[in-house]
Amino acid sequence: MKEKLMINITKPQYVQVSDITYAQVDSWYDHCRRDLKLDLIYPEDMSDKRYPCIVWICGGGWMRMDKSAHLSYLSTLAHQGFVVCSVEYRTSNEGCYPMQIEDVKAAIRYLKAHADRYRIDKEHFGAMGESAGGFLTCMAALDHDKAHDVGEYLEESSSIQAACPWYPPTNLSTFKYKEAEECAASMESLLLGYNIMRNIKEAYNSSPVSKVTKDAPPFLIIHGINDQTVPFEQSEELYDKLIENGCDADLIALEGADHADLQFFQDELWDRIIEFFKTKLG
Repeated sequence: MKEKLMINITKPQYVQVSDITYAQVDSWYDHCRRDLKLDLIYPEDMSDKRYPCIVWICGGGWMRMDKSAHLSYLSTLAHQGFVVCSVEYRTSNEGCYPMQIEDVKAAIRYLKAHADRYRIDKEHFGAMGESAGGFLTCMAALDHDKAHDVGEYLEESSSIQAACPWYPPTNLSTFKYKEAEECAASMESLLLGYNIMRNIKEAYNSSPVSKVTKDAPPFLIIHGINDQTVPFEQSEELYDKLIENGCDADLIALEGADHADLQFFQDELWDRIIEFFKTKLG
């Protein structure tokens, strides 16, 4: 039997592009330059529709990171109607904070400058990240110091409209160590470039809790109650600060979950994440 079939194209095709250079930075003690890269999943269809963008920021104690680590999970967000971008940033062995947030903000500006190319609605940006990336997610949402906008595309804003940090360090001044000598080698001290036990005020001022104002974007904070790396109280402190300032914030406490637990990759939680971004980014 001969059959003719006409298929109407209603679903976009999703294109993954890896290793897009979004900035060049000093490298090897400022003797050379290297590219910073991002991975992108974006839709192609036959319309002129633009999609909200979610920036993913990988964890790793600010000491190591792999922007491609969770692309298989992030593709879930793409199929729910988002452009999804995973960004590279320089680690603490390459330089101290605020270098890392400068890189994240540079990636956001790059994406907005190329919004037409990648079908992005530049007025609706979210960020999500785990652990060290959760810290940077918070700072991208809360720290509006113009000094952190360096590099290209400075005509674009690096602001975001929604944040979903997973088990984020939110107050670097309160991490517990037995003595200052032990603290000197901590991930927090290496990030900031000084011993946090001996510079408590400075560490607090470089933490998300110090940047909260009534103008903070909506937050969905997710943290395991049994986290042995970043105490659950870190997220509680940020949540309380946001609520005190009248901000839109929710905290999901995962029963029995440790740091980077498998619970964070279950469908039930991702349904909540998708609902959050759809509600806040449109």
